Amino acid sequence: MKILEERILREGKVLPGNVLKVGSFINHMIDPTLTDKMGEAFFERFKNEGVTKILTVEASGIAIAYAAARYFGCPMVFAKKTQTSNVNSNVYSAPVKSFTHGKTYNVMVSTDYITHEDTVLCVDDFLAVGNALIGLFSIVEQAGAKLAGAGIAIEKGFQGGGDKLRDKGYRIESLAIIDSMEDCKIVFRH
Repeated sequence: MKILEERILREGKVLPGNVLKVGSFINHMIDPTLTDKMGEAFFERFKNEGVTKILTVEASGIAIAYAAARYFGCPMVFAKKTQTSNVNSNVYSAPVKSFTHGKTYNVMVSTDYITHEDTVLCVDDFLAVGNALIGLFSIVEQAGAKLAGAGIAIEKGFQGGGDKLRDKGYRIESLAIIDSMEDCKIVFRH
């Protein structure tokens, strides 16, 4: 997605440890026009899959997942990272290690929100080594739902998570794939 790649080059900042900071337009301050275009792009790629739910992990993926849900005309569900008093114990859960935060969360979704009748598209802002997607795929499997695949805004291709999941047969559609960020120079896969 050319507009996303241009924005990454213009405003993205490469930080130590292979971290790409895109807080000025994706995950701290959100550009609604760009986010809407990403939602539309995911719809165009998955519109024939019968998607009935969009699933993401809180918090950075929520805006993009919401934009996709608008185009699909279906609900968006997000996996919570902490148990709250308004979520009962009937949940699907999976451990997810955050590459960015270096922490493992036990993400959960109420069993009321995804069922065996659903076809689920997982949407997230980043894909590095694939831990978040593996957790989301596990939740879809626990629900007995059909997995349409995953829509990712930015994939760090050099970390191998997307390729590893594709090799296992999962459909992963990334809007921008970065092949390297060496010497603070971002190189996209084409």
